Amino acid sequence: MSHEESPSFSQQRIHFQQAPKSLAGKLISLILGIAFLTLAFMFSLVALAVVAVGGVALWGWLWWKTRAIRKQMREQPAQDSPTGFETGRVIDGEVIRETTGTPPAGYLPR
Repeated sequence: MSHEESPSFSQQRIHFQQAPKSLAGKLISLILGIAFLTLAFMFSLVALAVVAVGGVALWGWLWWKTRAIRKQMREQPAQDSPTGFETGRVIDGEVIRETTGTPPAGYLPR
C-alpha cells in the first residue's frame, strides 16, 4: 500500500463491538468487570506480600551476617578512638603563628 492509499491518522478508527443493550448482557458485563477487578486486586495484594516478605528476609539475612562485626565494635576498647572523647579527655587550644619576612605572593591579610 503506497502512502497515498493508506488512510491518514485521523481517518483510522478502531471499531469495538457495541455495548450490550439487553438487561442480561449488561448484567454479564457487570459481573465480568467485577470479577476482573477482583482478580487484579488479589494479584496486587499477592505481589505486595511477596515483596514485603522478600524485604524482611533480606533485612534478616543482613542482620545475621553483620552480627559478628557489631559484636566486635561493641567490645572494642575506647582508647583506640583518635579523639579521646570516650575517656573524658578534651584538648582545646589556640595557635598564634608569628612569621618573619615577606608574605607570599597573593597573600591577603585578614
